Amino acid sequence: MAHLYFTRHGQTVWNVANKICGATDVALTELGHQQAKELGKKILEEKLQIDEILYSPLMRARDTALEVSQITGIPAYEEKRLMEQNFGKYEATARNGAEFQEMKKSFVNHFGGGETMLHLAQRIYNLLDEIKSKSENKTYLLVAHNGIARVVHSYFYDMTNEEYAAFGIRNCEIREYFF
Repeated sequence: MAHLYFTRHGQTVWNVANKICGATDVALTELGHQQAKELGKKILEEKLQIDEILYSPLMRARDTALEVSQITGIPAYEEKRLMEQNFGKYEATARNGAEFQEMKKSFVNHFGGGETMLHLAQRIYNLLDEIKSKSENKTYLLVAHNGIARVVHSYFYDMTNEEYAAFGIRNCEIREYFF
């Protein structure tokens, strides 16, 4: 059965500060680097059959992917469409801010200069459709962001707007999805 794996990058300095990273390029913490190494070891220990890693161009995802690649020997390639959503005026603000939490439920909102959820979904769904068409031959690990995790999950499972807005995964948590 065709499938793919998804993981979120390791912990960042803004994750620790409870700030929205969005499209801002934020570095991993030492713990984030360690989480990436542990993810690579887990992939080897569990003998996950992954042919290629595709990663977001933002340094937190790139560094996570390259650490995993170095440990596992799986080739890794940048995929620009995996870049995190631009949250506009909310970037660098509190992740749990009431206004931002409410705005995440509005799929056509540009977040004051950012990217709408619908535009993000189009970008990610197009990528997933391409991967699905190639997946008979290859299994991919996507290394990206929490906002991307929501869209990927919604591609495979029905969700209410509230469930979508609340969905998230832990740093370097790995999920498997079946087409």
